[in-house]
Amino acid sequence: MTDPLTRWREHAGSAVLLDGFHALKHALRFGAEVPVAVTTDRPAALALAEELAGDVRDALDALLVQVPARTYASLVQRPHPTGVAALAVRPSREANLRTLGRAPRTAPVVVLDNPRNLGNAGAVIRLAAGFGATGVVTTGTLDPWHPTVVRGGAGLHFATAVEHLGVDELPAGPLFALDPEGEDIRGTKLPDDAVLAFGSERSGLSAELRTRADHLLALPMRPQVSSYNLATSVAMTLYHWSLTGGASAPARALA
Repeated sequence: MTDPLTRWREHAGSAVLLDGFHALKHALRFGAEVPVAVTTDRPAALALAEELAGDVRDALDALLVQVPARTYASLVQRPHPTGVAALAVRPSREANLRTLGRAPRTAPVVVLDNPRNLGNAGAVIRLAAGFGATGVVTTGTLDPWHPTVVRGGAGLHFATAVEHLGVDELPAGPLFALDPEGEDIRGTKLPDDAVLAFGSERSGLSAELRTRADHLLALPMRPQVSSYNLATSVAMTLYHWSLTGGASAPARALA
């Protein structure tokens, strides 16, 4: 068997870092190709799998290789409390674009218009995966596959299509943009093929996207409160979609 450090070096340049047990667990659940995974404590990691992720326990048993703590720390920028790290093959752009462009869609696409905060982008991807959204698209300069975004998404980039596109490249479908000047979202039924766009907390929607929008919608908010956190806004909007005829999320999720 090839040494795990050799395999790590072979894939590190192009692979996605899965930082921690939960990121690896989610990636495996949603079909990620994981060529190498290491841990500082294999029995503890497998015990955690027995407790929280029995569905992928056998896959983890076959995959995890124990390495010294010093070796593990040399592979990751910020060691995770679970002492687990892995590398996964990033889904191809072509495959993601096919998913985003599929018609008819059964769930919305979330667009983050020129987002700034890496952690918030990761939290949105985690939310989108939880609601079964078709995908998450970012515009602007933020890379949605940045390691900090992947860490915030807890490995759920592999549960939904995540891509960076220009405003002129967005998937087809009615474009609903969240804006303080829009109509109250509570009076609108969001269709399954909606494209839901959210601006940054600081500057809102770009002029290009705002002009392209078919509908401007506003979330209910107390006067004199400036804005919601980006992930909160996405959660409220996807929840509204799920209540007004959207595809129902599973009643009980795995850990």
